[in-house]
Amino acid sequence: MNNIQIDVQTEYVEEQSNPEQDYYVFAYTITIMNKGNQAAQLLNRHWIITDSNQKIQEVRGEGVVGEQPYLKPGEQFVYTSGTMLETSVGTMRGSYEMVNEDGTTFDAAIDEFVLSTPRVLH
Repeated sequence: MNNIQIDVQTEYVEEQSNPEQDYYVFAYTITIMNKGNQAAQLLNRHWIITDSNQKIQEVRGEGVVGEQPYLKPGEQFVYTSGTMLETSVGTMRGSYEMVNEDGTTFDAAIDEFVLSTPRVLH
C-alpha cells in the first residue's frame, strides 16, 4: 500500500513582494511522511499553480529542492520552497512521482491549497 501523507503550510513573503507591480511571493513548507509499509523515493514533482485571474503555471521537475528523498516507513522529509503570483490569492495542487523499493512507481497526490496574502480571505 502506497501511503504517503503530504502536509502543507503556506506563508506570504511580504518583504519579497511588490503588490503595486502585481508581484506576490509565497513560501510553502511541505512535510512528506511515509505511512506505508515499504520504503519509497520521490523522483519528480508536478505542480499546477493558478492565480485568481485563472492564469496557470505548470511546473515539472526532478526531485524537490535539489533532492530526491528516500523515505523508509515512518520517516518524513520537510522542505520549504516558494512561488510567485500576479494576484494576491491563488491555489496550488500537484503530485510527486514516487517509486517503491520493489520498483513500482506511483503518484502521491498533493491536494489543492490556497496561497493568500493576509486579510484577503475571510
